[in-house]
Amino acid sequence: MKESDQDAFQKNFANLSLELRRGTLVLSVLSQLRKPQYGYSLVEELGAKGIQAEPGTLYPLLRRLEAQQLLDSMWETSGSKPRKYYVLTDNGRHMLDLLSQEWQTITKHMIGLLKEE
Repeated sequence: MKESDQDAFQKNFANLSLELRRGTLVLSVLSQLRKPQYGYSLVEELGAKGIQAEPGTLYPLLRRLEAQQLLDSMWETSGSKPRKYYVLTDNGRHMLDLLSQEWQTITKHMIGLLKEE
C-alpha cells in the first residue's frame, strides 16, 4: 500500500473508531453515575477505566441526559470552587438497566458475527 493510501486508511480507521466509541458513551456515562460525580471527575474515572471522553463531548451529553430526566444535578459550593454534580434519577437507573441488557444482546450477536468464517 502506498504511503498516501496508508494515510487515508489510517484516517478512515480513526474516524470509524471514534464513531464506534461515541456509540458507547451514553452507556459508559450512565454506568458511572450511580453515585454523584462532577464532570471532570467523570472524565478522569472513565479515562482510568479505558474510556476516553473529551470534556467538549461529555458536558453537552450530561446536559442532554439531564434534560431527558435521566440525571439530576446539584451545585456544591462549599469547596474552593463550585462544582455541578450529576447522579442518576430513577428513570436513569431504569434506562441504564435497559441499555445494559441491550448492550449484552448486541455484544452477543456481534461476537457471533465476528466469529463467522
